[in-house]
Amino acid sequence: MREAGVRGESGSDRCLTAVVPLDALLPADSPRVAGEDLHHVHMLAKLDVRLPPIIVHRSTMRVVDGMHRLRAARLRGEDRIAVRFFEGSEADAFVYGVRLNTLQGLPLSPADRTAAAERIIGTHPQWSDRLIASATGLAASTVASLRRRSSAGSVQLSARTGRDGRVRPLNAAEGRRRAVALITAKPHASLREIADVAGIAVGTARDVRQRLRLGEDPVPKKLREAESRTAADATVALRATPVASSSVATGGEQPLPNLRRDPSLRFTEGGRALLQLLSAHAMGGDRWQRLVESVPAHRTAMVAQAARNCAEAWQRFALELERKGA
Repeated sequence: MREAGVRGESGSDRCLTAVVPLDALLPADSPRVAGEDLHHVHMLAKLDVRLPPIIVHRSTMRVVDGMHRLRAARLRGEDRIAVRFFEGSEADAFVYGVRLNTLQGLPLSPADRTAAAERIIGTHPQWSDRLIASATGLAASTVASLRRRSSAGSVQLSARTGRDGRVRPLNAAEGRRRAVALITAKPHASLREIADVAGIAVGTARDVRQRLRLGEDPVPKKLREAESRTAADATVALRATPVASSSVATGGEQPLPNLRRDPSLRFTEGGRALLQLLSAHAMGGDRWQRLVESVPAHRTAMVAQAARNCAEAWQRFALELERKGA
């Protein structure tokens, strides 16, 4: 996401603005739960100075930041206002507006920041707790708590993007094990190469190599214990909630038999491959439970992640089909 026209070609801080009619703008998708503060609007309207440009999402002409200034301009009887345009998605525009409101202007309330964080967790699940915290002005531990409460039934990711822009695996133990495999295969690989391939920090790669030289477990005890707790929790959850049969999952309707009878699928190579994949997953709860019980304890986390990756792939496939049929 980026804001257009923030810097000139010379690299100076001079902002390039446009002037647009007030009636051309849509109200902000504001992070303020209670809306604008009218007292603040009247205070701005009385100021005998030109107010800073507001930020507007170019593709929708919706205000990203500056609703108080927009309302103040209306009170002054003005019909045009200076704006700077934001380029990017609507979800990114919301984040940008939240970030600006944590740095300047009328501060967001704790309820505003909490609501914003919950929304960003939904639109940017790949962002780390620290990255979301930096955008909302909350503590990372608060964001983590909000994520735990909102993650029921959501697709779980294997990695998240941090504040530095790097993508790191959520399972730190697995990253270390990938580093071990690389070090074993390429003993002379540089720490940077190990870190890049394994998806870990250079410092972590250095620690893994040092532990191997000393004959120690490359995965520290606290990470092994955390991994075991996660695997145990997943096993308990699966046993407490039996896997639904395919008839329940589809609300009683069985599309697969109809698909199997369709010649356009049965007699094409791609169609047959699709039917085979769908048939492999369309099995009853008892068979799923037997598969759960067949996974050894030390591999539950890895198999669970592989299953989530498959679920993400099917979800993307379903979305593409829905777009095609729209």
